[in-house]
Amino acid sequence: MAESTSAALDIRQLNVLYGRSHALQGVTFTLSSGVVSVLGRNGMGKTTLCNAITGLVPAASGSISMFGSPILGLPAAEIARRGIAYVPQGRRIWRSLTVDEHLRVVARHRGEWTIDRIYAAFPRLAERRKSGGGQLSGGEQQMLAISRALLQNPQLLIMDEPTEGLAPRIVRQVQQMLIRISSESNVNILLIEQNIGVACSTSDQVAIMVNGRIDRIVDSARLAGDRQLQYSLLGVGRQDIDTGEQTPNEQVTVRASRLNLVYLSNPVVPTRWSQPAPVSVIERSAQTQTPVNSLLKGTAAPPNMTRSRLTEILIAGTLDTKGAELRFIRDVLRTQEIRARMVDLSTSGKPSGAEVPPHAVAGFHPRGAAAVFTGDRGSAVAAMTLAFERWVAHQPGIGGVISAGGSGATAMVAPAMQSLPVGIPKFIVSTVASGDVAKYVGPSDISMMYSVADIQGINSITRDVLFNAASAFAGMVNARKRQSDTPSSKPAVGITMFGVTTPCVQKIIRALGDEYDCLVFHATGTGGRSMEKLLDANRLAAVIDITTTEVCDMLMGGIFAADDDRFEASIRAGLPFSGSCGALDMVNFGARATVPEKYRNRTLYEHNPQITLMRTTSEENRQIGRWIGAKLNRMQGPFRFFLPEGGISELDRAGAPFWDPAARNALFEALESTVAQSADRQLVRTPHHINDDEFAALVASGFLEMQSVRGRSAAGVH
Repeated sequence: MAESTSAALDIRQLNVLYGRSHALQGVTFTLSSGVVSVLGRNGMGKTTLCNAITGLVPAASGSISMFGSPILGLPAAEIARRGIAYVPQGRRIWRSLTVDEHLRVVARHRGEWTIDRIYAAFPRLAERRKSGGGQLSGGEQQMLAISRALLQNPQLLIMDEPTEGLAPRIVRQVQQMLIRISSESNVNILLIEQNIGVACSTSDQVAIMVNGRIDRIVDSARLAGDRQLQYSLLGVGRQDIDTGEQTPNEQVTVRASRLNLVYLSNPVVPTRWSQPAPVSVIERSAQTQTPVNSLLKGTAAPPNMTRSRLTEILIAGTLDTKGAELRFIRDVLRTQEIRARMVDLSTSGKPSGAEVPPHAVAGFHPRGAAAVFTGDRGSAVAAMTLAFERWVAHQPGIGGVISAGGSGATAMVAPAMQSLPVGIPKFIVSTVASGDVAKYVGPSDISMMYSVADIQGINSITRDVLFNAASAFAGMVNARKRQSDTPSSKPAVGITMFGVTTPCVQKIIRALGDEYDCLVFHATGTGGRSMEKLLDANRLAAVIDITTTEVCDMLMGGIFAADDDRFEASIRAGLPFSGSCGALDMVNFGARATVPEKYRNRTLYEHNPQITLMRTTSEENRQIGRWIGAKLNRMQGPFRFFLPEGGISELDRAGAPFWDPAARNALFEALESTVAQSADRQLVRTPHHINDDEFAALVASGFLEMQSVRGRSAAGVH
């Protein structure tokens, strides 16, 4: 992309006339970078806008600039040479030219988009490269039209109704294609659409076009989630991308409530020559609409994440070496009335009969399929792992994933499974499942089964193991379909706990249990990551991070270590945060013989034969305090972080092995010297021990106070 601080596209007071008809009426908007969608009904002037930008129709007045350079009035060919590519409505494919000939006509010798990359990004076009344009399906023609534009290596891609007339399944493919282009290349996109779902999913902002004007620009997330706003701006509701029907959350029973008036800006279906409707006509044509937001109150998840939509079941693995075993799993699932798609992750380059062939997945690698099919097994497996994780992230409605294989296949599927929300069935049959599986399971709820015999063909052992695995997975999937979508009536709060802080957490649960669904996470490194994963997924309404001991292990080399992302989910969430210094007096190691030599002369305590605890020193506590303090300074919302002067674990009390007031005070002083405090961002010193009743009551009351303030603020009460 050109080095410029100017907007990719800047339009000011653009007017276009067709004879005496005023088609574009003072259009003004800016595409700084990335993707902007323009929504509007037929006849609103969207195609005229595209044609004016690309020089295909003259403008009566106004200005159009690209990266600060005026382009209005230039010939269409010159505008194209300056870096604007156009995918017109209707695709306009030459019926007599093959796919390959289409691409070679426009291919340039320089730029990130080449014919090879096009074929890697769109495997279906590679398969149809010798087919004529007239032999392609509508979806294939749209892929070709987009590819033809990308081969110009544009700085700005203008797409006019790319999903028009396509089947819902093809619409989803085009939608994923647009997301990939915007995220993996330096191409800015102006997307003209009528499909609200596509427009909102591909851009952060949506411009609404009404009667030749940009009526307003709204955040896509707001528009996608607000049916009433869709009615008021467009006169239509958001339709489901896949089926063209109302989403489950829209199929609600209207109860008696106050009705709102919905004013349609176009009471009569307009044409491009229509004049704006008079206010009196709009008022007379107003319709009544029950407020949708009140009807959806308490919905458990966004429409795209309800269980009824989680229907895509995947069998993932390397079919070139494990084909018989993966197909056996598929056949068992079919006996349970589960239809699954085979996703082939083979890196050998061999032909595949899977519904999702290797090239379709490999194309999601940031450097394209060529980065996967290198001929070197190590780099190929690593690249396919990343490609599969990115592919899964772009698949809506995944309801379960199952895989079988050795260490390589397990390593390939695990990161993608970890990225899926908790609750979606994830099952791996693996030769490594009887060892240390922490790196495969991570903070997720992946189920692993040891294969006993190597997964090499169907025999008396693998038949039983794979049958049991497929049957167990089928049970998860079918049970989840039957499970009610009724959400918990109580918001969920995550609480971190260790054995030495258990009394504190139990008391907090008793204090909050009537109002909150309390989820406890064992602070073993993975536990903290699991809690923060749920917070990132909006499955938690709040966090009470009582036991932050994982930081000790991270900084001192213990076995229950956090990573540098610790606390970041709370920072990203921007919610009120409650925390404390629970078990910051200790570092965890395995059996005593595993304690590093440099720590052998320290204060050690055998928690059990497998776990040895080491008391942290004053200097270590200062380091810990500064690290946590820096994280607290980055919190976006209010926080209370409690400092119990009476001790921070069951081992840190008078007469106990880790009683060390000087080391504890060094921790508190480091926090106080690091944290920038204010009225609603406080470190709270208390004389109590962390497991005292008074301390638990103080944490619970402080938590409820912050939640109450948050609730009043959300309701607009001051």
